[in-house]
Amino acid sequence: MLALFGVATIAALLIGILSKRVSPLVALIAAPIVAALAAGFGGRTFTFAVEGIQSVAPLAAMNVFAIIFFGVLADAGLFAPFVRGILRIVGREPARIAAGTTLLAGLVQLDGAGAVTFLITIPAMRPLYDELRMDRRVLACTCALGAGINNMFPWGGPTMRAASALETPITDIYNPLAPVQAIGFAFALACAWWMGAREARRLKALAPIEVAAAAETPASAAPLWRTLVNTLLVIGVVVAMVVTVDGHPLVHPAIAFMIAAALALLVNYPAPDAQAARIDAHAPAALMLASVLFAAGAFTGIMKGTGMLTAMASAGAGLIPPAAAAHMPALIGVFSVPLSVVFDPDSFYFGVLPVVAGVGAQIGLPPDDIAQGALIGQMTTGFPISPLTPATFLLIGLAGVSLADHQRFSLFYLWLAGIVMTIAAVALGVFPL
Repeated sequence: MLALFGVATIAALLIGILSKRVSPLVALIAAPIVAALAAGFGGRTFTFAVEGIQSVAPLAAMNVFAIIFFGVLADAGLFAPFVRGILRIVGREPARIAAGTTLLAGLVQLDGAGAVTFLITIPAMRPLYDELRMDRRVLACTCALGAGINNMFPWGGPTMRAASALETPITDIYNPLAPVQAIGFAFALACAWWMGAREARRLKALAPIEVAAAAETPASAAPLWRTLVNTLLVIGVVVAMVVTVDGHPLVHPAIAFMIAAALALLVNYPAPDAQAARIDAHAPAALMLASVLFAAGAFTGIMKGTGMLTAMASAGAGLIPPAAAAHMPALIGVFSVPLSVVFDPDSFYFGVLPVVAGVGAQIGLPPDDIAQGALIGQMTTGFPISPLTPATFLLIGLAGVSLADHQRFSLFYLWLAGIVMTIAAVALGVFPL
């Protein structure tokens, strides 16, 4: 019964968001609360929600101050020289810009943190997209492709979870997938190039007045001394998040961005009135993102606390027909990207994966094969479109697109990348057929 409530909750969430009948905020709050109350959890529903909110509070704080920080730097003209530099390298060619976005996101994602990737890639590239009037959905999608596929590395969260859940050496799981990942990233670059080329055709068809507007130059750069200070602030924030001491960041990301935002305001806008004006300018975006993150935390907390996710995992594994068991790695690979919309990484890798691996073991299928099928897309390629991971809301918040528009635009490309990698895994002999 809990599994049915879970499926109904996920379905209501997706239908509400994708149909745009309700906002993501409303869907994330209403769907799990109604389901949990209907399932008989009563007042415990709100305890689960509070636990979920507490789990995302530091990330919400980081996102609020990150938006203010990067917004202030953009207002101060820090990114203007960067935009002009990219324009000198790639010209005004949208295809190259889109492919460059995927490449940059993939490189930054080498640290294994999707939030860091989006915080670096989107603020750096968005002024360029706005400069050329390129569709921001392309920005979000190309960034998602680079970040998602490169979330498969051994130090990434999904791969470490899979190895831990199945008690298997991480190299045994990842090493056969390395060429598959390379093929996937090459495909992502090709998709980005195609999206950019399509944007170029659209831009050429614009009316003359729109073309003239697209030719405007970026905002004026800040004075040299201020640009140097602002650049050091960005470097300092990145270092604080990436460098670890005893497995923990040098400075907690929320505190790092809090301090950086305060310093950016002091350096670029010393007058209190000017500081207040800049904060007011970026407050709507920060407030909207924070509210959605808290709602997402409540959603995940209720789904976990009630046991709906675990029940869905057990029920789903039991539906696998015996005849299909031998093909489970490829089947999981094909559907692993949309599975990211249904299961958060902990619930899938610690709940679903061991059960499915147990089914495979009964017919002599190694657990590594099951894990590799999942890693094609479950919270790797598919994580940037999942409402169950806060990084998704950071991506769309920074890119300035709605969750519904992002999912409808990006799901096709991300899912196609997962299918291509599954085919590559079968062709290379990684998955049995």
